[in-house]
Amino acid sequence: MLKALTKPFLYPKPVLKAKGAPEQKKKAKAKNWAATIRRLWDYLSVKKGGITVVLFLVILSTGLSLLGPILIGRTVDDYIITKETAGLPLLLAGILGVYFMFSLSSFLQGYLMIGIAQDTVSRLRTDLFSHLHRLPISFFDKRQSGELMSRVTNDIENVSSTLNSSVIQIFSSVLMLVGTISVMVWLSPLLTLISLIIVPLMFLGMKWITNRTGILFKEQQRNLGELNGFIEEKISGQRIVKTFSQEQKAIDAFLEKNGRLRQSGFWAQTFSGFIPKLMNVLNNVSFTIIAAIGGIFALKGMISIGVIIVFAEYSRQFTRPLNDLANQFNTLLSAVAGAERVFEILDEDAESTDESGAIELDEVIGEVEFRNVSFSYEKEGNTIRDVSFLVYPGEMVALVGPTGAGKSTIINLLSRFYDPDSGAILIDGHDTSAVKRKSLRSYMGFVLQDSFLFEGPILENIRYGRLEATDEEVIEAAKMANAHSFIEKMPEGYGTVLKQDGSGISQGQKQLLSIARAILADPSILILDEATSSIDTITELKIQDALGRLMRGRTSFVIAHRLNTIRNADKILVLQNGEIIEEGNHESLLGNKGFYYELNNNKN
Repeated sequence: MLKALTKPFLYPKPVLKAKGAPEQKKKAKAKNWAATIRRLWDYLSVKKGGITVVLFLVILSTGLSLLGPILIGRTVDDYIITKETAGLPLLLAGILGVYFMFSLSSFLQGYLMIGIAQDTVSRLRTDLFSHLHRLPISFFDKRQSGELMSRVTNDIENVSSTLNSSVIQIFSSVLMLVGTISVMVWLSPLLTLISLIIVPLMFLGMKWITNRTGILFKEQQRNLGELNGFIEEKISGQRIVKTFSQEQKAIDAFLEKNGRLRQSGFWAQTFSGFIPKLMNVLNNVSFTIIAAIGGIFALKGMISIGVIIVFAEYSRQFTRPLNDLANQFNTLLSAVAGAERVFEILDEDAESTDESGAIELDEVIGEVEFRNVSFSYEKEGNTIRDVSFLVYPGEMVALVGPTGAGKSTIINLLSRFYDPDSGAILIDGHDTSAVKRKSLRSYMGFVLQDSFLFEGPILENIRYGRLEATDEEVIEAAKMANAHSFIEKMPEGYGTVLKQDGSGISQGQKQLLSIARAILADPSILILDEATSSIDTITELKIQDALGRLMRGRTSFVIAHRLNTIRNADKILVLQNGEIIEEGNHESLLGNKGFYYELNNNKN
């Protein structure tokens, strides 16, 4: 362990950008710390009134803090050394009042700032979560959900912790620093000059440390996000991990990622920990210088004992704000690193807005046409090429082909999760690019192979298909989906609360609930990613029966994994390498003895 801790840390090398290379303005801002702080201020400035009050209280507490030592010095010079007692009780009462008001103003400024910070962070978190729902599917296809969760939780919590205390502390420290130096100069310019000898050492030490901690805190946040993503992935896929006996591999990978986080965290905290130690040493040096030189000056009658006491106290007040600034700067570095990661997501382009003049669909009969549609996810080489077909209302269309043939891509384009690179997709003669996405998707229903259920009552999971549906309509949809009987046997019936992702019920029961949700939505166009794989025979019959009712009278697109389930399809589109190579019904395609014929024989 000691060897690992003492291993030299390799700092990330800066990424060199080619001269003249294009760069998106928004995303460049997220890499600029000054711009990130300005954006945080944009969130804070909504509470300008509260911040003004806080700043007033900071100024008040700083002034009282500076006044206290002066009154103590006066007490020593005018009363203790001279042994005068007249007026001493009044002065002591004044000192007590000053420190009481200092404590009260400090409490109030902290109380108010915490409220402002929490409100600010709440709005930032809301903006981030809302923006995540506006991002296109392509964004989530490239990101780990755990890594995104880390930005919503850990990174924003870093910002919260900093706003709660650091904003006040930084402003207070600057005021204290300026005020302390001003009063010290007023009391004794020569002793002030001598005591400031240590300042260059402080700044050189802080500069050396902070130059390293900035990189390390960013590295720490990145490693934390990666670790969170890894943990979420492995917990979600625990069944697969155990099925293939890969527990040790998962643990080893965790140890490697956790080790990187530990190492970056170790060095970040180690370097940042140097600052208070350095400040304490220099503080003691400053105190020693003032005591020694001040004593000499006092013996020569150049200054009074009270002034030495005030200087001794101010020397601590002088180094304390520097120490606080250094510590808060490290905290600020960590918060800005987290804020950068949040703003990186906020700067991601939202799903393309609907084109001006986009229409709402009043009714959808279900005619679907692809006209010479081509598309690629990576913009290099087409995923589908020049795809054309026509589907009449109420037809069942099956998409068949090997993995990567383009079946899911056609569905993604139809539902406008992506837009085609060329060609057009029409529904009832309307180009989907001229139709509002929300309107288009409101006429579509989805039953996917991997059904997703939310944590909550069964009733509300089904109602997700149409939120305004009554309880009676939900129950009727469940009956049509052959789900009513098993729901009734649940401990609380329709009020039974499902765990996250529906864990606790079988895959077949999840599918029946998904079908009930689709029935309740009453879509004109239905999209089915065959839902009967890995389902027992009895449940499969129930699902097939429910799907038959669901598809009746609706245009249906079925991604077929088992060819025996699409024998009755009105039209079968056979895809290979992104192109439709055969089209027809089951019997005609078998008669052609082409690719579909080979697929059918291989499946059987």
